[in-house]
Amino acid sequence: MSDYSIAKPSRRSFLGSAAFGIGALAGMNISEFAQAAPGRTTDTVRLTWGLSGLNLIAKERGEFEKMLAKDGIKVEWLGPFPNHAPTLQAVTGGSADFSFGGSTTPALAAIIAGSPLVFTQFVVYEPRTTAIIAKDGSGIDKIEDLVGKSVAVNRSGLGEFLLVAALEKHKVDRSKVKFVYLNPPDAAPALASGKVDAWSMWSPGVDIARLEYKAHDIFLEGRDLDFQIDYTSYLTTRKFATDNPALVRAVNDTFRAEGKWISENGKDAEYIAQKAGKYSDEVRDQFIALKRQYRYFGVNDERFISELQKAADWLVARKVLPEPVKVTDHLAQL
Repeated sequence: MSDYSIAKPSRRSFLGSAAFGIGALAGMNISEFAQAAPGRTTDTVRLTWGLSGLNLIAKERGEFEKMLAKDGIKVEWLGPFPNHAPTLQAVTGGSADFSFGGSTTPALAAIIAGSPLVFTQFVVYEPRTTAIIAKDGSGIDKIEDLVGKSVAVNRSGLGEFLLVAALEKHKVDRSKVKFVYLNPPDAAPALASGKVDAWSMWSPGVDIARLEYKAHDIFLEGRDLDFQIDYTSYLTTRKFATDNPALVRAVNDTFRAEGKWISENGKDAEYIAQKAGKYSDEVRDQFIALKRQYRYFGVNDERFISELQKAADWLVARKVLPEPVKVTDHLAQL
């Protein structure tokens, strides 16, 4: 194992970084919830969002709030967040109720570190476009060319696991490649300036970087990865799910409806995403051509949960996750 392997997350460090949101609960008046519908203790749900993905489109389109309003539920959007891990911290700290629909790997890392999180549902989107890219003319055209080079990845996230899988598939020793842990807003300029040699990243960041920095794929998830190790997921705290099962079910159903609309109206969805993400028409048109589809899986889908457990075990075996985790112990009871 190389010097760049992940140290076991500290329960104190993870929960401490989340504590910024805890004061958000201090002013709550329990009497305000006296008239709440059965199966929930609040009529407001606080949802996180980022500058890409389904939550962004849901927020911008406005139908999400209208659907939940029919059940007497008010939506508050919090963001934008750069990736999944900070939304998990916000939920753990009490300043948000749901993570924003992101990678299962940092979610599992947070759970291992002691966060009282549970999964509420899962999403698989296709085609998968996460990629490892390098700038044109860098001399890096295949995974074997990464020996002695540095690659930006997000710790315990989609970027890191894809790099681990790519090195393993091409029989490159991990100790020969430098893992540089950066969140997306820092990784993009690092690639542009040459501070790192390559970047493992998801859409739309990887697509924007590929165009703006004249870069190319050396490993593409949908083409080169033989199996799926990471999934999209929503999480809340165990207490919130226990106290508000009806609200969680309503939010789940509304996300499913949003995913169905996006799958059936890809062009309109990509125009909405482009307006908020502020990327070029060329990138937008590439996304439209993908005709991305969203499929949802509930926490009671035994076959899906079995696949997620296999993925978690794979990540543990390769020390992307620091210790074993039993997925079924961390599912919302709905």
